[in-house]
Amino acid sequence: MRVLVVEDQAELRRAIARYLRAEGHSVDELNDGRQLGEYLEGDFVDVLVLDRMLPDGDAISMLQRLRREGNRTPTLILSSRDTVQDRVDGLEAGADDYLVKPFAMEELTARLRSLSRRRDAPQPSVVQFGSLSVDFGRREARRDGVLIPLRPKEFSLLELFATSNGRLVTKEQILNWCWDVQHQPSSNVEEVLVASLRRKLGPPPLLQTVRGSGYRFEP
Repeated sequence: MRVLVVEDQAELRRAIARYLRAEGHSVDELNDGRQLGEYLEGDFVDVLVLDRMLPDGDAISMLQRLRREGNRTPTLILSSRDTVQDRVDGLEAGADDYLVKPFAMEELTARLRSLSRRRDAPQPSVVQFGSLSVDFGRREARRDGVLIPLRPKEFSLLELFATSNGRLVTKEQILNWCWDVQHQPSSNVEEVLVASLRRKLGPPPLLQTVRGSGYRFEP
């Protein structure tokens, strides 16, 4: 999952980004709304975390403009404003969720996963692919009932493959899904990650290499 966090409180923004990266997600950070439209072009972001009060204005107005322009990126508003009317205003402006500060990082992450799963179509929490079971809520995978010890980045990659519906997954898509702009790796890092996941999933292989193009998930 690729998350854009727009928050002017640097300490909080970095804490959110650090926590999400530790969970295996890629995170980009902005401290105001000036570059927001640019970042949201072309499916670059899966979920947007938007602080309500930014240095360049109320994020409610920014979100309303984005929705008028046709942008439908799932958006969670963060705010210390906690009245019922504040929440209603945020949701009516086009937000998909509203979380009041202070909050627990675990709750923020759970809400973002839910928004990401809702982006294209409803998706069950647990999906079965033959002998492989993927639990998106718990971020766990089992094969023949045996828990597979996956690191956060490995589960993130499995999540990408499991939601690809058999389509080709390119190197660029893997890099965009598993890493963010500030931490974009080089070399053959995606090959190493795919090899590690393939090994842990065990035989018969579920990840097929399409030479020169990418990979395909074929359970």
